[in-house]
Amino acid sequence: MDGIREKYGLSERHACRIVGQHRGTQRYVPTVLTDEDELTQAIIALASEYGRYGYRRVTALLQAAGWQVGKDRVQRIWRREGLKVPSRHRPRSRLWLNDGSCVRLRPLHRNHVWSFDFVQAQTHDGRSLRILTLIDEHSRACLARKVARRINSLSVIEALADAMCLHGIPENIRCDNGPEMIAKALRKWVAKAGSQIQYIAPGSPWENGYCESFNGKLRDECLNQEIFYSLKEAQIVIGLWQTTYNRVRPHSSLGYRPPAPVSYPDLAFRLPMAATMQ
Repeated sequence: MDGIREKYGLSERHACRIVGQHRGTQRYVPTVLTDEDELTQAIIALASEYGRYGYRRVTALLQAAGWQVGKDRVQRIWRREGLKVPSRHRPRSRLWLNDGSCVRLRPLHRNHVWSFDFVQAQTHDGRSLRILTLIDEHSRACLARKVARRINSLSVIEALADAMCLHGIPENIRCDNGPEMIAKALRKWVAKAGSQIQYIAPGSPWENGYCESFNGKLRDECLNQEIFYSLKEAQIVIGLWQTTYNRVRPHSSLGYRPPAPVSYPDLAFRLPMAATMQ
């Protein structure tokens, strides 16, 4: 604008009228906050560490670490630095039946409904990995995960027993109709433990939507980002991701809080200009 005024000898009012710009915009001087550089470094650090998180989840992590910052400011820095927003997933079907009625059993409290399922992966040499995931549908917490070459009904019983010792006995356990789930030994053991197995309809994975959603996050944020050279490495890396998911990762359906939040001293230590420095 200043160049146009000097070239044609125009007043500020005349020049703004020609280009259709408000005079207040022309006179506006942007203010840069003193913590802009430190906040930018913190956002880049989190975006690098959690490559599949968007600016909303990064905002939640910053706030948990003590930053007084809103999502609009984080979004502005996010775009300025050219950080890539994770692509949207393919839309999934909701928890509705074919006749239009809603699935009856809904989680009302912790240990009301657990659900488990399997995820397939492989190591660098092409050998298969099988991952058993168990979640509490109400809290969204991952209660157990088992990574092995093969998992049978006895392995499922072991995983359920370990989770029950730590978290209590659920009222219901939701799963599909795979051979490991319908095994007589598993059904008999679950009945003795005091729980009921709620089988979903064949060919209807959306009825186990909570677990399907968790498995999608596991694949998107961990399995698709790592190369496993051994079974032991896969067990350790997936276990670390489970801890991050439960204790650090903000969950949108929980108001951007982790399923099992803990204090954030380690996170604050990693971030530039932590809460104690503000």
